[in-house]
Amino acid sequence: MAGKIFDKKFGADFVASLPNSPGVYLFRDENGDVIYVGKAVSLRRRLFTYRNASRRKLHRKMRILVRRAASLEVRALESEREALLQENALIQSLRPRYNVDGAFSFLYPAIGFRALPDHDLFCFTTRPEAYDRLGFRWHGAFRSRPRTREAFDTMIELLSLLAHIEPVSHLPPHPRRRGSRLVGFRKLHPEVRAHVETLLTGTEPAPLGAIAEFLLEKPRARRDAGRVEEHLRCLASFWKTDLRELRAALDRAGVAGTFVEQARRDALFIATRP
Repeated sequence: MAGKIFDKKFGADFVASLPNSPGVYLFRDENGDVIYVGKAVSLRRRLFTYRNASRRKLHRKMRILVRRAASLEVRALESEREALLQENALIQSLRPRYNVDGAFSFLYPAIGFRALPDHDLFCFTTRPEAYDRLGFRWHGAFRSRPRTREAFDTMIELLSLLAHIEPVSHLPPHPRRRGSRLVGFRKLHPEVRAHVETLLTGTEPAPLGAIAEFLLEKPRARRDAGRVEEHLRCLASFWKTDLRELRAALDRAGVAGTFVEQARRDALFIATRP
C-alpha cells in the first residue's frame, strides 16, 4: 500500500532515478511548505525505505509523511557531513512540522556558576543572556532540556547536604523566568566549589569521587545513602553523555571556553565529528 501511494505521488521511477550519494530530502505539503527535512548517506536507499515502509510501528512516521506530502525534493551533496550541516540549517530555519530534534535550538539549556565573596550562585536556564549582569561562567548549551534539568536539580540537592541554600530574598536581583532556576549557597567548602567547577568543564569525572568523600562526612547524607548514590550516578551519566561530549567538541573546534551559543551548538557537533 505504501509503495502505491509513493509511486502515485512521486512517480514509479523516482527512487530508481536517485543517486547513491549523500544528500537531504524535503517533503512538502500541497501549499509548498516543507513539513519534514531528512538526511541520507545514500539518497536512493533512504527513499527506498520510505517507498516500502511496512505497517510496523518503526515505520509509522514514514507512512504519515508519504500520505501528508504533496511533493518531494531531493538535493544530492558531496559528503555525509555536508548533508548533516544542511539538514541542521534547514531544520533551524524552516522548523518543519514533523522535525522535532534541532528545530528549537533556543530551548537548549545551559548551566551557570559564579563564586561571590558571600555565596556561590548556580543557574539553569535556556536564556543565559538574561542573566548577563550576574557574571556567570556558562556551561553548554546542551541539547536535552529534561536531562540537563535533572542533572542540575540533582547537583543542587547534593550540595544542599554540604552547604546552606540562600533564601530567594537574599539572592542578587535577577529575572524571574519560567523554567529557569537560580540557587545560592552559603558556606560551600572551597574544595567542593573547585570540584564542581572542574566537573562542569567536562574534563574529568574524578571530582564526583571527591564530592562523595565530603558527603560521607555529613550525617544527613549517610542517613540517605541510597538516594545520594543514585544522585551521584545521575551526575556521572550526565558527565558522560553531555559534559564530556561538549568538551570534546569544543576542543576539536579549538574553543577554549565552556559554552557554545544555542544556534551554533548542533553545527559545531556536526563539523567536529571525529
